[in-house]
Amino acid sequence: MAMATQNPVVQKKVVIPNKYGEKLVGILHETESPDIVILCHGFHSSKEYNTMVNLAAALENGGFSAFRVDFAGNGESEGSFQYGNYWREVDDLRSVIQHFSEANRTIRAILGHSKGGNVVLLYASKYHDISRVVNVSGRYDLTEGIVEHLGKDFMQRIKEDGFIDVKFTYQKKDVENKTGSVNFRVTEEGLLERLSTDMHEACLHISKECWVLTVHGTEDQIISSSDAVKFSKIIPNHKLHIIEGCDHGYAHYQGDLASVVLDFIKGASSAQQGSTS
Repeated sequence: MAMATQNPVVQKKVVIPNKYGEKLVGILHETESPDIVILCHGFHSSKEYNTMVNLAAALENGGFSAFRVDFAGNGESEGSFQYGNYWREVDDLRSVIQHFSEANRTIRAILGHSKGGNVVLLYASKYHDISRVVNVSGRYDLTEGIVEHLGKDFMQRIKEDGFIDVKFTYQKKDVENKTGSVNFRVTEEGLLERLSTDMHEACLHISKECWVLTVHGTEDQIISSSDAVKFSKIIPNHKLHIIEGCDHGYAHYQGDLASVVLDFIKGASSAQQGSTS
């Protein structure tokens, strides 16, 4: 007798309008499971970031559908890139969640990396319709990390000109002698929005019925793992997982990250406060 074969996962592009009339583009990894996990990229990134792609593949293997989306102004989505924009991206995430909810899908979890981690936590603080949230290397204090992008005199310069144009190069990981560049304009409005976004206050409004996992690496040179510990102290129903030796991009720890995330999403109902490493 022939053995039954599992239906192959289908990847398809889905376009979802946000509340501002911009088209958000994402890739749906369709397993035919009604449960879906929404994956949110970080600052000046996209749905094609390797961590997003690898997590979607791990979720597929775990039997979940996954949707990795480009926020407005990033990747293939419409709109212009804006520095800050945390609450606008919360609005984008809201549009995505409503789209799949109206299609009778169950949002099993929302996950964000780096800035995306902040976005999913902010979402959970404003809306209480998601039971599982995964914060991967999010920043606790949004007043930090700005000098590295803009320089020490950023406030004076932006008061004088109304904006700062930023251009910096970086070494592409795992590729010898290859660099990438990032160019963007920081407006005074965008900067002030970031400075006024209070993650501590927001996290106090996350429901006790919502299970939150924070994952962070000890060798993260962009956002310190101490930020993860701070989240663990204020979010009511929280699990902390620190990965020893891991950097911000999880360069050699993609499998570790995927395993931790999948275990949490599969068994989040038993999550308790505490930490592991």
